[in-house]
Amino acid sequence: QVQLVESGGGSVQAGGSLTLSCAASGYTYRSSMAWFRQTPGKERVEVARWPGIGQIGGTWYADSVKGRFTISKDSGPNILYLRMNSLTPDDTAMYYCAASRPGAYNSYDYWGQGTQVTVSS
Repeated sequence: QVQLVESGGGSVQAGGSLTLSCAASGYTYRSSMAWFRQTPGKERVEVARWPGIGQIGGTWYADSVKGRFTISKDSGPNILYLRMNSLTPDDTAMYYCAASRPGAYNSYDYWGQGTQVTVSS
């Protein structure tokens, strides 16, 4: 069983930066992992993806965050990060970490509880 715990959200002014962390317990080395975000009344949207071992392709970013957000993973402590730079009010959302079952790339069965990011103008 995989458990995901996000942290690092908060309030920041436009142009600022935040780094989100997702601590994963359980086996995730062959899992793809991702960051999603959601605003009230809207669907959850994937913004960045980290490939699982054996998965073809590298990291992926939504166009809305490309060049500003960087996803990374520290396999030692099994933590997924999302570095967010040049934040705008449009980045305000609840951010969720997700993981797939081993080898079931890009199909996410495990979710964290979310961490709120609020960007003020």
